[in-house]
Amino acid sequence: MSIIHEEETQEAAGLRGGRGSVVSLLVEDLSFAYPDGHRALDAVTLRIERGEKVALVGPNGAGKSTLMLHLNGILGSHAHTTSPNGDSPIRVGGMAVTKNNLPVVRAKVGVVFQNPDDQLFSPTVFEDVAFGPLHMGLAETEVRKRVSAALAQVGMADYVNRMSHHLSVGEKKRIAIATVLSMQPEILVLDEPSAGLDPRARRSLINLLRDLPLTMLVSSHDMLMVRELFPRMVIMDEGRVVADGSTDGLMEDEDLLEAHGLERP
Repeated sequence: MSIIHEEETQEAAGLRGGRGSVVSLLVEDLSFAYPDGHRALDAVTLRIERGEKVALVGPNGAGKSTLMLHLNGILGSHAHTTSPNGDSPIRVGGMAVTKNNLPVVRAKVGVVFQNPDDQLFSPTVFEDVAFGPLHMGLAETEVRKRVSAALAQVGMADYVNRMSHHLSVGEKKRIAIATVLSMQPEILVLDEPSAGLDPRARRSLINLLRDLPLTMLVSSHDMLMVRELFPRMVIMDEGRVVADGSTDGLMEDEDLLEAHGLERP
């Protein structure tokens, strides 16, 4: 069952925002099928303005992770990605996500995976956080400046010489966030950031995400965190956006939540 709240139809059509607003992310009629024929995304449209913090929720298999992997071109140049007009269906900061633009797009879209071990592979924290800026061709002084700033943003400045694989899960998640902050992204995209955290680490992460002055799209099953942090919520199911509106409003619609495998916290 697909439900778009009537007051949100304009947003679902990509018309969110008033005069003078700046769009960080625009997805228009994005469809995608894996090589085995499974249709993971079906005419997805989403518009996020600069400074918005948006939660992406839905059951397992809804297409959330597939959508996120398109945003910096991990899947975006795939032959099975389509849009009705044949153009790139995704724009980040006004730039089309195309093969030629991938180096710039991947600096603009900071993707943080659910498992930080997928992101941390260098001997030290410094090397992990410096990896992106180094591959942007920045000078050593600028790289060091960015590493220091990124670690300070996540409250991990004292960990610069630590070994990443010796850290706790919560500490690793903060370092993983720092690895993308060092790229100075336009939008921060996180997949299940609170998964696997104990209550103290979870609260610390929530406070961090609240304080980061960045546009965010965050996929999560943690509905308590969603309600606390994100004014806007997008529900996906079976590869489609089925609702897009204020978190408070959608949380009140228990029939909607139940129909799409969600529970009101």
